[in-house]
Amino acid sequence: MIPDFDQCYRAVESRDARFDGWFYTAVRSTGIYCRPSCPARTPFRRNVEFFPTAAAAQRAGYRACKRCRPDASPGSPEWDPRGDVVARAMRLVADGVVDREGVSGLARRLNYSERQLHRLLVAELGAGPLALARAQRAQTARVLIETTDLRFADVAFAAGFASIRQFNDTVREVFAATPREMRARGTKRTEPGSVTVRLAARTPFRGDEVIEFLAARAVAGIEEVGVGTYRRSLTLPHGPAVIALAPGPDGVIGTFRLADLRDLTAAVARVRRLFDLDADPVAVTEALGRDPVLAPLVARRPGLRVPGQPDGFEQLVRAVVGQQVSVAGARTVLGRLVERFGKPLDAPDGSLTARFPEAAVLAAAEPGDLPMPGARARGLIGAARAVADGDLVIDPGVDRAELRARMLALPGIGPWTVEYVMLRSIGDPDAFLAGDLGVRRALEARGLDGSPRAAEAHAEAWRPWRAYANTYLWTE
Repeated sequence: MIPDFDQCYRAVESRDARFDGWFYTAVRSTGIYCRPSCPARTPFRRNVEFFPTAAAAQRAGYRACKRCRPDASPGSPEWDPRGDVVARAMRLVADGVVDREGVSGLARRLNYSERQLHRLLVAELGAGPLALARAQRAQTARVLIETTDLRFADVAFAAGFASIRQFNDTVREVFAATPREMRARGTKRTEPGSVTVRLAARTPFRGDEVIEFLAARAVAGIEEVGVGTYRRSLTLPHGPAVIALAPGPDGVIGTFRLADLRDLTAAVARVRRLFDLDADPVAVTEALGRDPVLAPLVARRPGLRVPGQPDGFEQLVRAVVGQQVSVAGARTVLGRLVERFGKPLDAPDGSLTARFPEAAVLAAAEPGDLPMPGARARGLIGAARAVADGDLVIDPGVDRAELRARMLALPGIGPWTVEYVMLRSIGDPDAFLAGDLGVRRALEARGLDGSPRAAEAHAEAWRPWRAYANTYLWTE
């Protein structure tokens, strides 16, 4: 829900970038909608109205500002702590589910009828699932028009439009320019076969610490870390990909090599989760900075993010392998799994040679095939079968309570594993690993009882940001 009118207008007057993505400012006299931080002259109050989403502003007939590019602002952090159906729907729309499966597929995933879902989204967001997906397609089209030399027919197909006419009409309505005009003023072209996108984050943003976290856990064959850059292979809905990510002070520059350009939307959504780009660091700092245990850590590292994971099944495997072993030991085992069960890339890309093993492949393995103790191997195979059979779905649109219950019901899967998956793959900001050794040591170093029960008691004051508290304690 957007703040009240007066608070929104004050944010616009002060050009407060913290509210970018929270709401959009539409100006009746110009027919344009902007970010709150737009550098243009502040419009008169009588000419302004506010919308919770870019799609709602577009649906009301407004065009995107060419100066502040509101379509490229950080996503609303509101969807991170919320687990209701609207928040789950928004996360799935951002992942491209409507383009791939239609509104019926989105509704089916959420266990709602299409009519119920449409009514809920319009009531809260001012736009239904088709309008939300249309706004996202327009953003994808803009990126492809301005950063590649693709034919416009290919851009339309890659962005998810049903026809060239629909593509042309949407681009003109949303950006008040033709595709040809947008390409003429576009940015420098990237190398053939790749798309480079700047992904904005709210500041402060400590992307370098996300890189450090990923570097310590990088698995040979699917990940590599250079100076300030993280590269990895991915399996996306339409094929393989290799991504290169370089964080800066206010976001990440991502270069995507995609087998199918239709996967750009899904790839961007996964990178945003990986670097926690839609977080609200101000809210986290205000909440955790009041706690005497965490205040010194927060003061030293404002803007710390919770590193994510772009693939739910991969994170589950990493969590199972990482039970009761060191980070280095888990990385070694995972490297062996990739070497034996991973799907080779068509051509090696530097040190990247494969993709992470698919659930169906590990589900068919025997416990003796896996380089780990038998009980853990059986637990991993059982989890892989549940994912391969569709009994266990790990994606940002799932019901969090239901997913926790389903994972805990699997043999060999305990609370630590479940919370680690929720923290890194689902992006639940309130996930907390009470029994984690690093958490225990950090609390004991501050003269506190680090037992799981005591850690849970300490963590009650950190809701709904316990995942961030967890990450701060790991940095101790």
